[in-house]
Amino acid sequence: MRKRVLEIVATLERAGAERLVTELARRLDRGRFETAVVSLYDPRPKGLEPELEACGVRVWHLGKHSGPDVRMYPRLLRAAREFRPDIVHTHSYVMRYALPLARRARIVHTVHNMALFEVDALGRAVHRAGWRTGAVPVAVSRHVARSFREVYGFEPRVIANGIDTAAYMRPGARERWRAEHGFSCSDRIVACVARLHPQKNPLGLCEAFARVPDAHLVLAGGGPLESEIRRRAGDRVHLAGIVEDVAGLLSAADAFAIASDWEGNPLSVMEAMAAGLPVAATAVGGVPELVEDGVTGVLVQPGDMRALGDAIAFVLAHPGMGEAARSRAARFEIGRMVASYEELFETL
Repeated sequence: MRKRVLEIVATLERAGAERLVTELARRLDRGRFETAVVSLYDPRPKGLEPELEACGVRVWHLGKHSGPDVRMYPRLLRAAREFRPDIVHTHSYVMRYALPLARRARIVHTVHNMALFEVDALGRAVHRAGWRTGAVPVAVSRHVARSFREVYGFEPRVIANGIDTAAYMRPGARERWRAEHGFSCSDRIVACVARLHPQKNPLGLCEAFARVPDAHLVLAGGGPLESEIRRRAGDRVHLAGIVEDVAGLLSAADAFAIASDWEGNPLSVMEAMAAGLPVAATAVGGVPELVEDGVTGVLVQPGDMRALGDAIAFVLAHPGMGEAARSRAARFEIGRMVASYEELFETL
């Protein structure tokens, strides 16, 4: 008999945790697992729902309001009664709403970010209650696991994020993407795929990029800092909004850069490496587990935008790092991640 896995996430917008949820729901072995997804919030523009619907994965949207919303408890309970899960897989802060389901199913919670930043004090108290009642924590990188140990005092299981590496190898797409978006074949393009949120420090990235001559920075993503970036960034910085064809953008770029102040295990860095791009990044979270400094890219200390600007210029001048990045990206293949979750779910 197949195990039923209910994935619960805040939204299905195009961000890291949400994409992991989507990939698991699509890729878990259909012979052993039946999956469904709950999004607390209503659909967002350019969300991931079509990818789930195309695979026949059922999705509930619970219509959450901003801030605490007690209506989530009965609505989640109704979805659980209908789906009858064996395993409830939670992400980010949603365990505060899903914990009552522990009487019906085993809870697995994936920590996608530094444990101290993942949730507020109330969320950490809820998570501690969850661990005491048998919820199983999973960290997406060794660095995240270390932060979890510091906050909660014990060791989580580590299952590193993964991507479909083949999807980011797009020969021939470079010229087409550039022509469609107004860039010439000779333009040097640096890409960044990240939310325009303080955690990702896009304003710092723009500051660093100002030190890089004769190049363009394409920022793919949306968020609260968009209007400020538009005011402060020069004409060499291009805001692309939420990009559905990330592989197309990466195929057209010459390098990838990100200035995050903290991270979990960013899919965007994996995707850039799979596309054959050298990476200039801050050495935070799981990034040093992905990028080999001096081989597949250059890492700098968080907050040092002068050094990051120099790193961007360096990787642009050393395209051979991109081939090393592509080779290293083979270890990020999504099949490993899916198999690890399948093994965990089977053991519960």
